[in-house]
Formats: sequence, structure tokens, C-alpha cells
Amino acid sequence: MYRVSKFVSEYSVLLILGAVIALIWGNLDPKGYHHVVEWPLWFNDYVGLTTEDWIKKYGKGYEAFDYQSTSHVLSFHYLINDMFMAFFFAVAAKEVWEAVILKNGALRGRKAATPLIATVGGMVGPITVYLGLAAFLGSDTYDAVANGWAIPTATDIAFSYLVGRLVFGAGHPAVRFLLLLAIADDAAGLIILAVFYPQGDLALEWLLLSVAASVVVFLAFNYLPRRLDRGNQLRPRSSWVRNKLSFWPYLLAACLSWYGFMKAGLHPSLGLLPIVPAIPHADRAFGIFSEAEKYLTDLLNHIEHGLKYPVEITLFFFGLLNAGVEFSAIGDATWLVLAGLIIGKPFGVLFFGWLGANVLRLGLPQGMRIIDLFVIGCVAAIGFTVSLFIAAVAFENGPVQDAAKMGALFSFGATALSFLAGYLTKVEKKHL
Repeated sequence: MYRVSKFVSEYSVLLILGAVIALIWGNLDPKGYHHVVEWPLWFNDYVGLTTEDWIKKYGKGYEAFDYQSTSHVLSFHYLINDMFMAFFFAVAAKEVWEAVILKNGALRGRKAATPLIATVGGMVGPITVYLGLAAFLGSDTYDAVANGWAIPTATDIAFSYLVGRLVFGAGHPAVRFLLLLAIADDAAGLIILAVFYPQGDLALEWLLLSVAASVVVFLAFNYLPRRLDRGNQLRPRSSWVRNKLSFWPYLLAACLSWYGFMKAGLHPSLGLLPIVPAIPHADRAFGIFSEAEKYLTDLLNHIEHGLKYPVEITLFFFGLLNAGVEFSAIGDATWLVLAGLIIGKPFGVLFFGWLGANVLRLGLPQGMRIIDLFVIGCVAAIGFTVSLFIAAVAFENGPVQDAAKMGALFSFGATALSFLAGYLTKVEKKHL
């Protein structure tokens, strides 16, 4: 039923391609690469970096541009990371929303209890290792890298799920456990980004714009038409709204919500999240990697399908504009991120999963062993996409950010670690 390889090829190959090009380009011509990344697309007074921040990021050569009469700069990097990546996080939020809200959602009920507890371990473990080792290296190192504590908490849901299927076999209960953990991890990552990584001085009153946009579009174009159609199987009002207006009211609301997040000082890439729950959705979901999802015709799934190509292109440029790190940048932050992922994740998932399964007596899915939790933690240590994003947010441009990004890129090494762990713990593959 699941078409994981197709999902990875559609959504991640371009991301990897962009990252590879960036690594080559960034090492052959770092100055040229950097100037393309921060290239000014629009000098204005509304959106983008402040002119002062853009000058710091662009560096030498900024004098060639006519920027004096404007207060903001919409750079290439800002366009991708702060604007277009909002679509990527909206798709992730859609999966989390369905997993939580739908009657048979993956993150509802007793079946999700142990994976959720293991998810806590998969975050506490990396944070403890990252900050603990940083403190051991001395106060100077700790002060330089401490703000990146969230980088090793992330799990790349697509790659980890693909590797999990290869390690355990498609029919092993550990694969579904891993998927639940990865979805919950993404949800926690979104919260961390919003709460701990503001993008300027907080002006939370602007969030009222985001809340108002969500409430108004829900009431006017979702709840009210359905309310007026009660008892009428033809649903004329709901059908008219769906056929004539389609996604346009929600796109307008999304723009307002994005602007509200930006003005509030929160990362604007999360600005579409309040709109996702307002969109009409199905009463069931088959899962993020399920082929059957494409047959659901509710507006929320229709929008997700429509975002397929924009998200693919966005991920290519995200990899291109964020992964161009010089190999000489490898430093303390690189090893701290890697240690948090490949040490903190497996042992955190194992310990907290054991607490949930045995101490709290919540149990494990039939056919799973306690030691399988360690292997799941190894697979979940593939951070990549979200780790790379958090690294770009956590640190200013410079050697520490570059070193942390390298750690996120090197987390692909957890793939080999996962196969080794599976072999040593004698994982018995189970196929569908």
C-alpha cells in the first residue's frame, strides 16, 4: 500500500541534488556562491531582511546596489527559506493535523502512547548530549554553540522511513512505530521553531492577524456553507464554494497569516500553520506515504496535491541555498550535532521507550522487542532537512552556522549505523 520510494524520489531527490550542487559550488567558488544566495531581488519597505542585516549577510560588494531609500531587502535566501518553505511546513502540518484530529488518526489513543514517550526521549537525549559535550569542551565553546541545541532533535521523515523499511522490512511493526515517532518529532520541531527561534523583536499582537484570518476563512468558507447545507444531500452551498472559489480564500488567508507571523517576530515559514485546520478535510487519512491518499478529494488533500511541484522546486532551492558549506568549516558544532543525533537519539528513544513500555506498562506493538527501539533511534538520527533548516535559523552567518550545517548533512551517516545496529541486534525482517 505504501509507495515510499516514489515519495522519496518525488520530494527528496531534488533536495539532495540541490545540496550536492551547493557543496561543490560553495567549495569551488565560496564568494560567488554566497553572493548568489544573498542576491537582492527587491528593495522595499515591506518584507525581507532589514537593510542593515542584509548588508551584514551580503558582505563586500553591497555598495553596488541602490538600497539607501528602502528599509527592507527581499533576498534570494529569504524568498526560499522564509516564504516558499512555508508551503513545505504546511504540508508537514497537514499530516500532523490529520494524525491528531481524525478519529483514527495515528497520534490518537493508546497505540500512540509509547511512540510519543519515545519521541520525548528522541529529543531529550540529543539535547543532553549536545549541551553536555559543549559544556565539557569549555565555556567559550558552550557559549558559541548553545543556541543550536534543537538541531539534533529533528528527524527527516522521508529518509528515515525509507531506511526503516530497508532495515526492518515493510511488514515489521517497528516501521509504523518509527513513522509515528517521526510525525510527532516534526510536530515538536514546529513548536520549537515557533517558540525558541524568533526572528526579531517579538510583537505578538500581530498574531491576532493570523488568528483572525484563520477564524474568518473557516467560518465563512467552511463552517457556514456546511451549516446551511444540513439535511440537503446535494450540498449546493458547499459545492458552490468548493467549485467556484476553490483554494483562493485560503490562499488570501495564508498570505495574511504569513504577514502576521513576520510582523510578530516569529519565523514566517510557519505562517501558514494556523490556516491548515481551517481548510475542509476528509474524515479519514490513510497515512503520509499511502498511495490511497491521492484518491481523497477533500479540499485539504486537493491543495496538498497541488503543492507537489512547488514544494519539489522549493526543496531543490532550499538545498542549493543552504548546503553550500566549505569543508574547512567542519568544527565543534559539526561533531556536537552528529553526537546529539547518533548517540543521543538512539539511547534517548531506547530509554524513554523502555519507560513507556515497561515502567508505565503501555507496552509495545506485537512483534517488537525493546532492543528494536535502539535501532529505531539510529534510523531517526537522520536529521537532514529540518536539522539543516534549524541550523540556518539558530546561528548567524559564519563559521558556527556552517559547522552546524555540516553536521546536519553528515547525519546521512546514520543510515550505515542503522544497518549495523539492525545486524548486531539480529533484527528479523518482516515483509508484507
